[in-house]
Amino acid sequence: MVREIKYQGNIEQRVLRFIRNNQLLLIQEYLLVAVSGGPDSVCLLHILFKLQKELRLKLYVAHLDHQLRDADSKADAQYVADLAHQLGIPCKLEQRDVKAYQAQHHLSLEEAAREVRYTFLEQTAKSIGANQVAVGHTTNDHTETILLHLIRGTGTRGLQGLKPSGQWPYGKSKLTIIRPLLSVSRQETADYCNNNQLIPRIDISNLSLSPLRNKIRHQLLPLLGSYNPKITEALQRTARITSNDLAFITKETERVENKISYKTGNTITLDKEKFLKLPYVIKGYLLRKIIENSLGTLKDIESRHIEEIINALTKPAGKRISLPSGLVFSIEYDRYLLGPDPAALSPFPIIDNEYLLKIPGDTLIPGWCITASIINHQRIQEKNENFTAYLDSNITGEKLLIRPRQSGDRFQPLGMSRTKKLGEFMIDAKIPSAWRQRIPIVCSSEQIIWVVGWRIDERAKVTDTTERIIQLEFKPS
Repeated sequence: MVREIKYQGNIEQRVLRFIRNNQLLLIQEYLLVAVSGGPDSVCLLHILFKLQKELRLKLYVAHLDHQLRDADSKADAQYVADLAHQLGIPCKLEQRDVKAYQAQHHLSLEEAAREVRYTFLEQTAKSIGANQVAVGHTTNDHTETILLHLIRGTGTRGLQGLKPSGQWPYGKSKLTIIRPLLSVSRQETADYCNNNQLIPRIDISNLSLSPLRNKIRHQLLPLLGSYNPKITEALQRTARITSNDLAFITKETERVENKISYKTGNTITLDKEKFLKLPYVIKGYLLRKIIENSLGTLKDIESRHIEEIINALTKPAGKRISLPSGLVFSIEYDRYLLGPDPAALSPFPIIDNEYLLKIPGDTLIPGWCITASIINHQRIQEKNENFTAYLDSNITGEKLLIRPRQSGDRFQPLGMSRTKKLGEFMIDAKIPSAWRQRIPIVCSSEQIIWVVGWRIDERAKVTDTTERIIQLEFKPS
C-alpha cells in the first residue's frame, strides 16, 4: 500500500522548473529511473512519481546489485523492489559481477562499477523502449565532479562538471542520461526522505577514503571550505561561465569543421595549411570532436593527448602519434590523418612479394593489372600519365620484376646526373611515409627502372636511338 505523500512545494517545484527550463524530457512511453536505494535516488523516484501526471510520465525502475557488499547489496535490492511495488511502478532488478569485469578490463573498482551499471541501464532502457535514464545526481555531485576533473587534468570541458543531460558515456548508443536533481543538494534529498517517512538505504562504502571522489567529498571540500566558505558556489559559478564559453567555442568549431576536414572510410583528413591557421583553442576542440566521432567517446582521451598532437603539428611528415583504442594521428606533407590505419588511404595496394613481369602480356598481382607491350616511337603517346612508362628495352632487358622498396635502394631519377637514395627521393617527392612501402618498384636484374607513379630511371629513358620500346601500364584490378 502506498503511504500518504506530503506535498513539499519548494523542492518539487524547483525540480519541475529545472526539468522544463532544461527541456529534459522526451516524448516516450517510459522514463527509466536508476534507483540505488540511497537518499538521492529515492528522493528522485518519489518526486517524479508525484510529478508524473503533470509531466505525462510513465516510470520504470532499474536497480543493479554490484555484488560488492554481500548481504547489504541484497537488502538494497529488496528495498528498491518493495518501494517500486508500493508506488505501483514496474521494476527491473539484476545482479552483475563487477569484480570480474574489473579484472578483465584492468580498471579501478569505481570505474568498473560505473561501466557495468551504465551498461545495465542502457540494456534495460532498450528493452522497455526508453530513450532516457534519470539518475539522482545532485548539486554536490556536480561540485565534486568539477574538482575530480580539475585534479585529473581533463581540460576546460571537465570544468563544466555535470550537465542537466548528456549522452550515454560508454558507447555509440543514443541513450540520454538526465539529472533532474542537479539543482538540489544532498542534504535536501535527505531532508525530503525524512519529511516523507522514507527510510532509504545507507551505503557505508561512501565513507571509505579509497575512491578519489570520496576523498574529495570528505577531505578536500571541507579543506577548501576553510579558505572560502562559499567554495561550492564559486565552483558552480566557474562551471556556468565555462559552459557559456564552451557553447561559443563549440559553435565556432562546428563552423570550421566542414571547411577543413572530410572523412574517407574510418579515417578523417584535415587540411594542414588551414588547420595550422586556427586559434589554439579551436584546434584543441576540433581534435576532441573528431576523436570523439571516431571512438564514440572521449573516455580515455586526456588533455595530454591533445597537447601532444598540437605540439607535433609542425613536425616533419611521417610523424605518428598513437592514441588510446588503436587510433593514430599521422602527419603528412599537406594534411593530417586520424584513424585506426592512416595507411588505408594510400591508393596503392600492399606489395609483399616479388613478381616477374610477362613481356609482352598482362601480369596480375594483388591490386594491380600490369600490361606490357613492345612498341615503336610512333605509338608513344605524349601525355602526363603517372602509371604509364616508356622504357628502352636495350637498357632494361626484358626480364623485369616488381617488388616493394628495400633498404639501401638507389636509382637515378629522370633528369638527374647522379644516383640518389630511394628514401631521400620519396621524402623530396613528398610521398607520405605510410605509402612508401606500398609503391611498386620496377627493377631489372641490375637496377631500379621505375618508381611507379613518380619517376623512371634516367638511364632507362627512351631516346632517338632507342630501337625497341617497352610500354608498361599499371591499372587497379
